[in-house]
Amino acid sequence: MDNATYVALSRQLVLRRELDVTANNLANMNTSGYKFEQLLVETEPGKPAYNLPIRAPANFAFDKGIGRDFSQGSFIQTGSDYDLAIEGEGAFFVVNGPSGPLYTRDGAFTVNSEGVLTTQEGLPVQGDGGEIRLNAEFGAPSISADGIVSQRSADGTVRVGKINVVRFANLSDVEKRGDNMFAATSNATPDPAGDVRIRQGMLEASNVNALTEVTRLVEINRSYASISKVIDQNQELNRNAIERLGRVA
Repeated sequence: MDNATYVALSRQLVLRRELDVTANNLANMNTSGYKFEQLLVETEPGKPAYNLPIRAPANFAFDKGIGRDFSQGSFIQTGSDYDLAIEGEGAFFVVNGPSGPLYTRDGAFTVNSEGVLTTQEGLPVQGDGGEIRLNAEFGAPSISADGIVSQRSADGTVRVGKINVVRFANLSDVEKRGDNMFAATSNATPDPAGDVRIRQGMLEASNVNALTEVTRLVEINRSYASISKVIDQNQELNRNAIERLGRVA
């Protein structure tokens, strides 16, 4: 294959990756706390398929990684005592994962049979003293804007704990895990996010713009089809050239 075909194929590979990312955004447009993702693409100089008569390197399309938009999503009122939303960008709830702490913006919590506040997957939500354990004999929990969890008993209001909300100095220090969770990379340590507010009875919606993503899907498909046409035309030119050389010989 010649230079044009190699460059076109590199762009097609990137477009296929972009298609996966865009489709994933659309699939999670109704996932609480989900953050929009975008493929980071740049050109990468490389050796051409042959050096003569072309001296300049060929510029291939290169998948640099995935970037995420951690901007605030809108709030959806649910009325559930266990649904929580963070008002403030770049902050996360802390949950106890199988291999250490995990971080999430998805505040659709519940209570297990032991009264522990957990995620929908059963991971305990972390408070200032460890797990947050509610008393089934008391009333529904009340969660203040600064994360203090309390219940009303016959003797008055009882403080149960305080929900941990943290922030990383650099959001590139978190990497995506399954179930809408993030984990810290290397030795990054988060700090308490004291400037955010917790809203009880609400969830943060995804910040995906459905119209933009559908439009992007159309653009990706059109670009892929156009590049396929260019590759076919280039191959046809090569076949014609070989046929003519054969007749001359």
